[in-house]
Order: sequence, then C-alpha cells, then structure tokens
Amino acid sequence: MSKFYITTPIYYVNDEPHIGHAYTTILADVLSRYHREAGDDVFFLTGTDEHGQKVYQAAQERGIDPKRHCDETVVRFKELWEKLHIRYDYFIRTTDEYHKEVVKAILIDIYEKGDIYFDEYSGHYCVGCERFYTEKELLDGKCPQHKKNLNVITEKNYFFKMSRYQQQLIDYIHENPKFIQPDFRRNEVLGFLRQPLEDLCISRPKTRLTWGIELPFDADYVTYVWFDALINYVSAIGATKDKKQFEKWWPAEFHLIGKDILTTHCVYWPTMLFAAGIPLPRTIFAHGWWLSGDFKMSKSLGNVVKPLDLIDQYGVDPVRYFLMRDMVLGQDSNFSIEAFVRRYNSDLANDLGNLVGRICTLITRHFDGKIPQVGDVSEGDDELRSHGERIGGVVKNLIENMRVNKVVEETLQFIRAINKYMETNQPWKLVKEDKNKAGTVLYYAAESLRLGLQLLHPIMPSRTKKMMEMIGVKATDYADQTWGKLKSGAKLGQFEAPFPRIETKKEPISIDKKPTEEITMIDNKISFQDFSKVQLKTAKVLKAEKVEGADRLLKIQIKVGDEERQIVAGIAEHYSPEDLVGKLIVVVMNLEPATIRGVESNGMLLAGTADNKVVLVTMDDPTIQSGVRIS
Repeated sequence: MSKFYITTPIYYVNDEPHIGHAYTTILADVLSRYHREAGDDVFFLTGTDEHGQKVYQAAQERGIDPKRHCDETVVRFKELWEKLHIRYDYFIRTTDEYHKEVVKAILIDIYEKGDIYFDEYSGHYCVGCERFYTEKELLDGKCPQHKKNLNVITEKNYFFKMSRYQQQLIDYIHENPKFIQPDFRRNEVLGFLRQPLEDLCISRPKTRLTWGIELPFDADYVTYVWFDALINYVSAIGATKDKKQFEKWWPAEFHLIGKDILTTHCVYWPTMLFAAGIPLPRTIFAHGWWLSGDFKMSKSLGNVVKPLDLIDQYGVDPVRYFLMRDMVLGQDSNFSIEAFVRRYNSDLANDLGNLVGRICTLITRHFDGKIPQVGDVSEGDDELRSHGERIGGVVKNLIENMRVNKVVEETLQFIRAINKYMETNQPWKLVKEDKNKAGTVLYYAAESLRLGLQLLHPIMPSRTKKMMEMIGVKATDYADQTWGKLKSGAKLGQFEAPFPRIETKKEPISIDKKPTEEITMIDNKISFQDFSKVQLKTAKVLKAEKVEGADRLLKIQIKVGDEERQIVAGIAEHYSPEDLVGKLIVVVMNLEPATIRGVESNGMLLAGTADNKVVLVTMDDPTIQSGVRIS
C-alpha cells in the first residue's frame, strides 16, 4: 500500500465560495478517491486562512471579535464541501491552537539559525493581497492581482533571509523536474528566479495589525499571513508535535494551487522549508482559471459562478463531471451554462444515461429483471471484454500523470464502445431468435458498464452508486476492476433515469456567439451584413487522428497564431491524418463550440467539392503565417 497526501490551498475565510474554489477542491477529492479505490492510504487536507488585516476589518465592521467572525464565515466552505460530496480527511483553520503552536516552533527554529533579522523597509503594500510588492513585480506600477495603485509604507519589521536559498532552490528545480507542474509553470518560476531574490518581510507591527499569530521572539509583532498560512501543510500532519504522524505523510504528493499563488508556493514555501530543514513536497501543481468569456471570474466584474446555484438546478454529480471534463489541467478554461448543458446532454443523458436505461429495460422485460447467464462467446464479446480489462490500466496511468480530463474522455469512449456493441448485436431483436445469445450480449454490456461506472465513481460518487445498484452490483464490488464480478442471477434495482435530458429553447443560429441575433436569409442567401460576421483565419495543422467509432470524422489540432484549438471535420474518406499535418488551412473561428460524437469542435474548416471529392482550401504561399485574417 502506498501513501497519498494531497492538499488544496487554504481558502481565505472572508471569500464567498465560487467555481474556482469548488474546482480545486473537487479535483483534490477526485484524485484522493481514485487513490483510495486503488488501495492507497490517503490523507486529503483542505481548510481556511483566517488571519490578516481584511479579516480584522470585516470583524470590526460587524462589531464582533475576529475569531467569532471566522467561526461564522468558515461555515460557508464546510457546508458547500458537504453539498459537493467532498470527503476530506482534515479541515484546518489557521486559528487552530495546534497550528499556531507549530508556526511559533518553526519561527523560533529559523530565528535561532540566524535566518530572521530586524530592519526598516519601504515598499509598495497591497491591502487586498496583504503583502509588499517589489518594483519588478508591479504591472504598470500597480498590484498585478488587483490592478490598483499601491501605497508606499515605511516601517521596521522582521525579515526572512529568502535570498540565501535562491541558488539552492534553482538547483532543486532543475534536479527535480516534477517539482513544479505543468512544465511551463516550472519555466515561469525559473524565469522569476533569474533576478536577484529579495528577503521576505514576515511580520506586521501590532500598531498596524493585531489579528495574527504573535511572533514568539517579539510580542510587539504578529506573523505575516503567508508565513502563517503556508505552514498549514505541515502543521496539519503533526510537524514539530507528532514525529510518527508527520513522517508517515510528509512529503506531500501534491499541493494543488491556482496559478495566481504560484510564487508564494514555489518560491516562498520551498525556501521556508529549506531554512526549517524540512523536505520539500514532491509536486506543486498549478491549474488554470475558469474564465467567463476572456476574463477571470471576479466579484468586481460580476461574472462569478456560484456552485450552489448550479447544484440546485442541475445536481452535484453533473457539475463535478463537467468541471473535471472541461478543464485541461494547467490551462485556463471557459465556463458557460450553454457549454455545461451541451456536455450534460451529450455525455451523460445520451451516452451514459441511455445505455443504463436500455440495458435495464431489456433485462427487466426479457430476463425477469435478473442478470442473464453467459452462453457461447463471440469475437465481438471478447473485444469488448478486452477493452474493459485494459481501461483500468489506462486510467491509472492518466491519474498518475494528472490528466483527469483525459480519464473522463477515455472512460466515455469505453461507454460509447458499449453502445456500439449494443447497436451491432441488437439484443432487442436477437432475443426473439436466440435468447441465450441475447443474454450473453446483455451480460457483457452490463458487466462492461459496471467497469465504466466504477472508473467514473470518484467523479460522480452519488449517481454512479445508484446506477450500479440499478444493474445489480453489490456495494462491496464498487471498486473491483476484475472482469466477472457482476453475478448472473443478480436482481436489478429499481430503475430511474439517471440523467434526464435538459431541454433548452431553440435559439436562432448565430455565428458570433450572440444568440439574440439571427442570420437573415433572403431566398436561401445570407445577407452581406451577416456574412461579414464570419471570421476566417489561416491555421496550421499540428496533429490529426480518426474519431473512434466514426468512419468519416477526423479530430484535428490546429494552431491559429498563438492559439491552439481542436476541430472535428468529416473528411476522413478524402484525407488521411498524415496528409493534413503541416498544411495551412482556412478555418471559421467564431462558431459556437459543438460536440460531435463526444468530441468537442471549436471551429470549421473550409472545403469545396469537385467530382464527389472534398478539397480543402489551403494556402501554399510560404510568406503567409497561421492566424492571418481572411477578408
């Protein structure tokens, strides 16, 4: 048995939980569930950051003690995590007495080693971030996060000799390529470290702030909130207090963070650990942001998606599924209700929900609601079984490489393979001619479905459990990937549609993502004004491959200027994948994304027909680059 220790950031207690908080925590929950079901010993940590100036000010405005304010606001996170089916092992609060003791012990240790000193400092201070920024960190003289002008504050404070550990950190990052992931974030940190690293202010005078952990070596100061907050990752598992517990879990396998806190976790935190003599975590993984249009979700912009709103309308598991499926870890992703509904109807209602319904209906109708016996086995049956026996190993490898969105797609491809198997064998017709063979087909379909549901269980723990009960799976068999655990004669549970289709109003076709504008048709012609909305650009083909189960479709990766995207095109009968790579084609850029055979397509290539042959519009002029607007 291996151990697996995973953490989320500790969330700022004053925040109202939004889709960004939910995503990181669901991701940690999904990964921890996969590892638990694989037999690993798991510790999943999350929590809240509760010290600092903004907490103190919010409490003052309410006329209450800061601790009481935290006690009342932390409930929002705990209640949401329960509603999202988050199964953490420990919820840490930086106001916990145990945590404060560990922070003080580490501070004393570093202070006595000579890595903390007292000095006067002038710097650009952001109240929103509760930190000083150096000149090189500012963007146009403003806070890089809040885009606001900052006050210059001069005061005496304690400083951590972070600069002492700069070269050690650079060497460590080079020697441990998995330490910061994805790779482009690793390169970003190394780029930051090319400039001299300044020392870190780690205190605030009580004349300015009293709400924090008092410095153990100077009662006139409290600890800077980041030096306090980052230590949660080791205090939660017994650092300085419980050696056996600490050695069991540390180092963490994964710190999951958003890209906006990359520097604090990949520069501040490692140098603090170097100074304290504590090993570094194995991997810090920075994921992207959920965007609304081209902008990060932000309360000030009014584009924040609240998880409870989605849950109340669509249910927990579909929300978890969408978030895991539609963000490639490390990259930004756009959120829209339209994209959510498309994904739900395509993957869950059509592919998975209809399969469960079909299998249950046929077994109930023709086999008295009991899993049929297996008779003679054909080559097609063996192929499906072989796919089912392989998929567990594929998923395990993808999980280890943090490719959760690919896990979902590979599993859904398996679900689609079961659907294709049903369409090929047509047990609803076969039962009239050869009931034994129809029973074999339905057993193979149901057992394959069990394997697929088990792989989706960490993502959708509630609805997969219900679906497995519908096909007669015992609770003890939920995590067993061995073929044949579904027993013939097992009685089906009561069926209910697991994913009722979401009906949407049909909107007029729009080419520029504005559903209120319809394209004006005049005698089957598009008006000039509407045609001018079409955005055509040149694109270079990076990769192409056939869409599984579709003879005519190719999935094509293209680069348009600096942007990469994926399109699906029905040209496989006329072009092989290798014919396309390297070609400069023309693409319609501003179409709504569409899901075709379970594969998302963002755009459409231009082609013509001649003598029943499809011919792509390509650019042969070597001076033309990808991303050029065609007009």
